[in-house]
Amino acid sequence: MPLSEYEQRVLEELEQQLRSDDPKLADTISGRAGRKPLQIGLGIVGLLGGLAALVGGLAGGHLWLSAVGFLLMFAGVLVAMSRPKGQPDGDASNVHPIRGGGGGKTAPRDSGFMDKLEERWDRRRREP
Repeated sequence: MPLSEYEQRVLEELEQQLRSDDPKLADTISGRAGRKPLQIGLGIVGLLGGLAALVGGLAGGHLWLSAVGFLLMFAGVLVAMSRPKGQPDGDASNVHPIRGGGGGKTAPRDSGFMDKLEERWDRRRREP
């Protein structure tokens, strides 16, 4: 079902507002902040080279070569999936807690992790 003109306009306005408020998040969501092609290529080469070493080590009876091949495959996947150094997973300065408008109590600032989880659980159970 296609969107109406009003819905499309509202969606475009929301997108523009997101881009002005947090351009990094908007790029990440839209897929523009992707990985570098060189990084993906190196990861694929490592993966294929590791696969060849793994199979070759198994076929030739060299267990050490198979282990090296597995490690090379693992490293290739890590290289291909990791983000570029200039692009962190999340910028802690852009993370803001959601302020609830309900009458729930707020957790003390120095409370522990488990206390916060319990408070969240209680809050969810009270909500309809």
